[in-house]
Amino acid sequence: MKNILAIMIFSLTMIGYAQEQKPTFNAHGDLVKATYYYKDGSIKTQGFFKDKKLTGEWVRFDKNGNKVQLAYYNNGKKIGKWFVWTADSLKEINYESNAIASVNVWKPDSKVAVNND
Repeated sequence: MKNILAIMIFSLTMIGYAQEQKPTFNAHGDLVKATYYYKDGSIKTQGFFKDKKLTGEWVRFDKNGNKVQLAYYNNGKKIGKWFVWTADSLKEINYESNAIASVNVWKPDSKVAVNND
């Protein structure tokens, strides 16, 4: 009886591991493209490494495939404009020297100035 119970637990454990999608890493010249997945196999995060440090564009998606974050790195440090989408806003985060320099929040009801010249 103990053996049957042990086999059942082992089988359930193996089924759980079999369903988890492992990250993939593919060489692109001197860069390595990394793709991380949700348990259902959809893409969670995608970006590049160079010399084992984050570099270039990194994109994060929700489980429905919608882009929720766009980020940029250089030699493992945060740079430039990052964008974070939420249900009710878009955040624009500006990085300088790996630190937040400014943050703008855009909401659907934000007023936009238009020059009609």
